[in-house]
Amino acid sequence: MSDVPTVVRGACHHDCPDTCAWEVTVREGVAVNLRGDPSHPFTDGQLCPKVNPFLDRVYHPDRLLRPLRRTGPKGEGRFEPIGWDAAIAEIAERIGAAVSQRGGETVLPYSLDGTQGLVQKGVLADRFFAALGATQLNRHICGVTAWHGAADVLGMPLGADPTEIASARTIVLWGTNTLLTNRHLWPYVEEAHRNGSSVIVVDPVSTMTAQRSDWHVQPRPGTDVALVLGIIGVLDRDDLIDPERLSVTTSGWPELRAEARALGLDGAASITGIESADIISLAHRIAHHQPAVLRALIGMEHREHGQDIHRAVAALAAVSGSGYMRSTQVYFDTAFADIVPPPGPQRVVNMSVLGEVLTDPDLEPPVTVLMNYGCNPAAITPDQNRVVAGLERDDLFTVVIEQFMTDTARYADIVLPTTTQIEHLDLMNAWGHLYVSLNLPAIEPLGECMPNTEIFRRLASALSLDASGLADSDEQIARDLLASGHPWLDGITYERLQRDGWARLAVPPGWSALEEREVPLPPSSDGGELGIARKRQLGPMRLGALQYRPATESADGSAELAERYPLALMSLKQHQRFLNSHYGGFEHHLPDPPRPQLEIGAADAAARGIADGERVRVFNHRGALFVTAAVSDRLQPGLVTMPFGWWAGSADGRTVNVLTNAAVGGHDSDVGSAAFHDTLVEVEPAPGTRQTADGPSS
Repeated sequence: MSDVPTVVRGACHHDCPDTCAWEVTVREGVAVNLRGDPSHPFTDGQLCPKVNPFLDRVYHPDRLLRPLRRTGPKGEGRFEPIGWDAAIAEIAERIGAAVSQRGGETVLPYSLDGTQGLVQKGVLADRFFAALGATQLNRHICGVTAWHGAADVLGMPLGADPTEIASARTIVLWGTNTLLTNRHLWPYVEEAHRNGSSVIVVDPVSTMTAQRSDWHVQPRPGTDVALVLGIIGVLDRDDLIDPERLSVTTSGWPELRAEARALGLDGAASITGIESADIISLAHRIAHHQPAVLRALIGMEHREHGQDIHRAVAALAAVSGSGYMRSTQVYFDTAFADIVPPPGPQRVVNMSVLGEVLTDPDLEPPVTVLMNYGCNPAAITPDQNRVVAGLERDDLFTVVIEQFMTDTARYADIVLPTTTQIEHLDLMNAWGHLYVSLNLPAIEPLGECMPNTEIFRRLASALSLDASGLADSDEQIARDLLASGHPWLDGITYERLQRDGWARLAVPPGWSALEEREVPLPPSSDGGELGIARKRQLGPMRLGALQYRPATESADGSAELAERYPLALMSLKQHQRFLNSHYGGFEHHLPDPPRPQLEIGAADAAARGIADGERVRVFNHRGALFVTAAVSDRLQPGLVTMPFGWWAGSADGRTVNVLTNAAVGGHDSDVGSAAFHDTLVEVEPAPGTRQTADGPSS
């Protein structure tokens, strides 16, 4: 083996809009360095604090390197090694028997964005479960509801080239902690700021981004729609809207205008907790300091009416003539329609309600086989107590494909070790910039690890499934994805990405969904003119009636529930070295102190006799947990926060999702996200200095 180092190009797989390009240096088969690719125009050679030490994850001593079979009770994490042939045979036998007895819908795949790579995340897995006739998983726990909100106005969930923000005179970062969750956009924000732009953050929490802004507008949680209606009402009242432009570019303005007038400025101020004068100032700032850009990101949709929030922000952009930035990705569901199987006639379950699905005695057929990959539901899914109760079922056969012994893997019957990003091939789509990257394997898989794709190829073979594409190689899948015919992929070939690592999508410079009311589509696959690219005419932006609707689980929505649990809980992605649950079990990624804390305002803490650093009990009708209180001055009264992403093993056996709301929001439960942020709780000192009848004991 040569001792001359080689450099292999790739890109990060994490659930993040930035999709950073990187370079891995390999010497004698071992990855010795990983750094950002300095040639990438957007990510510019910079990686985040999570990923800078990524090689520590690859070579971590706790990495799973062999298949395992459970030997003890579920949840205890007791396993024995098992060979791949035996593991695949046992899984195939159990799946085959379950499908023969109850039909394909007894099998439930459960996955999300453990990798965002188009090859490893899906395709083969989707083909496998389609061939089985398995229950279909609605993976809308997060961003898809936001996409639907934007599409309600724009026709498709697209925004604009994020680099255009550098030329804005007013930047409104709405519900996005850009410095933490979209860090490579921040240099463009800073460039605009140096050139005189004002940076405004709309967020109920004083995040690190809010603290760097010129103005932090801090509405009560979940009241964004009322704030938008208040702003639109001021724009209308003060003749800051061009009615002639709206008559050409939009439909439904009279209905939206009527709703803004019905709520009124005083109504918006009362609901949001923002002074009327500040709402007026914000409206005038947006109107008088153009070009303005409204930047929204995922997160706000984690509410019962989260789709309305994203719809409202997009509508404000349309009415005010501002730029709007949300997703900038190729609309891959359309582009790759022939690559991924279309939805079948099988039943669909929303992943947000996994606990309900696994514990419902009337579900027919019941889920008796759970195939989990790219997700850690025992840690990240709401209503955690019910999720764990379902995972504990003796009649549930659970297979977990993982890199580490996560909270979920501890409940598995079989655990299969999978590769990390530097050990497999993948095609990386970005939803925060306009570049696509090819991730090439830099090293051979460690131990006996296999890519997700190879695992599903072997399972398909063992089950003798007869469906097209189940034996396709990873390279063939990547080539097929790039050959979909979408005009924005024009000129981007596998060979080009092999050579250069990344390529800019063929999106015209300055393209914006608000101004260019047609979007290119791939060649028709429905019997039309095959091989001819088409364009979808989006028509006028749709405004229409829009009302503020309080969440069912909120102070405005249920006085009885709020009396028992008067504090609104938001579970935030606020730690620089976490991403969902990816690093929640890694000691060197944990903050100091290495335990989750409850952030509570000084007034709310004093009213409950709680001191900073004191252990407290947080509880509601779903469950309870004990954490340390961190008394803070950055929260408004009535709001508490806890960090999202901890593993139970590093959080005294439970995480914030013991408390969170699994209700599905959106206009259609089939596309709704979990209402994580519509959660009411109460807090008391531990170990029970005041007896409370509410909420189960921990």
